[in-house]
Amino acid sequence: MAFLPPSSSACHHRAVPFAPGTAPWARPRRGTLRLAVAGARSGPTAGPLQPPPAAVDRRRCECFDLHQQLVPYAEAYAWQKSIVKRRGELSYSGEDHSDTLIALQHPPVYTLGTDGSEKYLHFKMEDAPFEVHQITRGGEVTYHGPGQLVMYPIVNLLYHKDDVRWYLRSLEEVIIRALKSAFSIKASKIGGLTGVWVGDKKVAAIGIHGSRKIVYHGLALNVTTDLTPFQMIDPCGIKDRGVGSIKEILKKASHGREIDDTLLLDMAYHSVIKEFAEFFQLDLVTSPGCSFQVENIPS
Repeated sequence: MAFLPPSSSACHHRAVPFAPGTAPWARPRRGTLRLAVAGARSGPTAGPLQPPPAAVDRRRCECFDLHQQLVPYAEAYAWQKSIVKRRGELSYSGEDHSDTLIALQHPPVYTLGTDGSEKYLHFKMEDAPFEVHQITRGGEVTYHGPGQLVMYPIVNLLYHKDDVRWYLRSLEEVIIRALKSAFSIKASKIGGLTGVWVGDKKVAAIGIHGSRKIVYHGLALNVTTDLTPFQMIDPCGIKDRGVGSIKEILKKASHGREIDDTLLLDMAYHSVIKEFAEFFQLDLVTSPGCSFQVENIPS
């Protein structure tokens, strides 16, 4: 498999309609999945972040719900860059614009961030089992694949808090709250490391990049993910810690009881977008779909 640099492409996807009132977080408390799950046990942790002061009017955020669909990485990456380019033009001219949230899954793919090094790959590039993309997000190598909830917020920090580190840590906090709310999983941050952890296993990876105060890329939460492809890399360049998934954690806590994959993905998605909207004080408006043409987007 050849190494693939960032590329531009066009795609036509249909989003899953949003159905208010049927989302898992809207259910009575007895309807949520309640299992006792051990929390993080090692490494120093940081305290919870607080959202910015409440605004009178919530900022609009367009949400593209493709969380049950597989979208090729190159198409999603080009899509992000096309939105960032347009948002940057509007911001530069002083025009207000909405934030954007894209939720999807990817077919199996490895991505290398700006700090990416082939020394963290356990294969030769010419023998790569899946596509490999060099991209602009921060961080090292990671894996994306089916069963992993990937969310790409495209946010103008000037309308929130102009602090990239705060934003990154805030995404971690969103995941921590979502896992607790939907699954009673006690997750945490670990000092000196990025991402969200349960014990010594990383369940969510986070990587971002900023352009004209507009940040993109985002987070990847292992929900029902097959973790085998992670064995072919040192995820995020970390050799002494493993990766985990929500399904793995809940199955262990329930002594092997199987839980429906589609239900888990739905619950994770709805919980994450709820916490995301609450933390960043956004009014999520779900788009009926997407149809776009990407042109002349720099790699």
